[in-house]
Amino acid sequence: MKKYLSFSNIITGFLILLAVLFFLYQKGYILANFENLSPKEAYSLLKQKKEEFVILDVRTPQEVMEDGKIPGSILIPVDTLGNNIEKLEKFKNKKILVYCRSGNRSVAASRILSSLGFKVYNLRGGINAWKEEGLPLEYKR
Repeated sequence: MKKYLSFSNIITGFLILLAVLFFLYQKGYILANFENLSPKEAYSLLKQKKEEFVILDVRTPQEVMEDGKIPGSILIPVDTLGNNIEKLEKFKNKKILVYCRSGNRSVAASRILSSLGFKVYNLRGGINAWKEEGLPLEYKR
């Protein structure tokens, strides 16, 4: 017996495809003008070429207090990034490593910054992945 594609099967398949594409876009795996780095890759680059990088934390101040931060990072929460671009203009000649808690907000920030001509690297997995690797953190007391 031959099976034919029904309209509902086509629509369901299309919706699944859209959901997968949206997920990949949101994670920065497709249509991204920036690189995604694992915590170990980022740490290695920072150790070798620290003077070439600025580290941008796009979490909230409360999250920084709770989870610590990557040493030397600048805090500009993603929801205020648009109003604070001038704070980053002096770093236009440097690379910017962007991170948040889990990697979602940093993708949004990376898209904004790369569209403005910054050379951006996104920390895949955010500070959570950084902590899982046991990499250095700084805490405000």
